[in-house]
Amino acid sequence: MKINIAIDGPGAAGKSTISKLLAKKLHYAHLDTGAMYRCCGYEAYRRNIDFKDEEALRQMMDTIEIQFDSQNHVFINREDVTKEIRSNENSMRASLISQQKVVREKLVDLQRKIAKDKGYILDGRDIGTVVLKDAELKIYLIASVASRAQRRYKEYLSKGQEADLKEISEDLKQRDYQDMNREVSPLCKAEDAIEVDTSNMNIEEVVECITALLEKTLTARK
Repeated sequence: MKINIAIDGPGAAGKSTISKLLAKKLHYAHLDTGAMYRCCGYEAYRRNIDFKDEEALRQMMDTIEIQFDSQNHVFINREDVTKEIRSNENSMRASLISQQKVVREKLVDLQRKIAKDKGYILDGRDIGTVVLKDAELKIYLIASVASRAQRRYKEYLSKGQEADLKEISEDLKQRDYQDMNREVSPLCKAEDAIEVDTSNMNIEEVVECITALLEKTLTARK
C-alpha cells in the first residue's frame, strides 16, 4: 500500500534533497513543487513580466510547460533550465511569484491531479496545508538559519557558483518572512504534521527518521 507524503518547511531545510532520496528508497514518485515555482519566477523574469500584472501572469501560465526527467533535470517548454532556476536571485523570484493567486491556483490544481493516484512525495511550503490536505503523512522540516545558510552555501560552491554566506543568510531570513506572511497560502505547519528539526542531522539520519514515521503510519492504517 502506498500513500501520499507531504513535506513542508522553509528554504534550505533539506526538503527537496530528502524527498528525492526518500522517493528512490521507497519507490515513490517525487514532485518538486518548489522547482515549479522557480520555473514560473524565472520565466516571468525572462519575459519581463511585472509579478503583480495578473493578466500577463495568466497568459504566461497558459503557455508555460514544466517538465522533469529521471535525472532531476527541469525544463521550461523543453529547454533545460536546471541550473538557472537554482540561483540565489531566482529563489527570491520564486518567493515573490508564489504570492500571486493566478500562479498558485494553476500549479496547485496540476499538483493535485498528479498526486491523485497516491504514491507521491510532494515538497514545498503549503503541501500539507493546501495542496494535499488529505496526505496520510505530513512532515514539517525545520532547521536554524545558520545551518540552512551553510547548506545552501556549500550547494552553490559545489555547482561552481559564486556565493556569499552572509548574503545567503539574509536572503533566507527575508524569504522566510515573505513566505510566512503572504496573503495566499502562507508557510505554516499543518496541525497534523510531524515536526523534524534537521539542524544537527545529516541527510541519512533524516531519511531514516521519516522512513520510520512512514512505517508507523502504514502499520496504524492496517
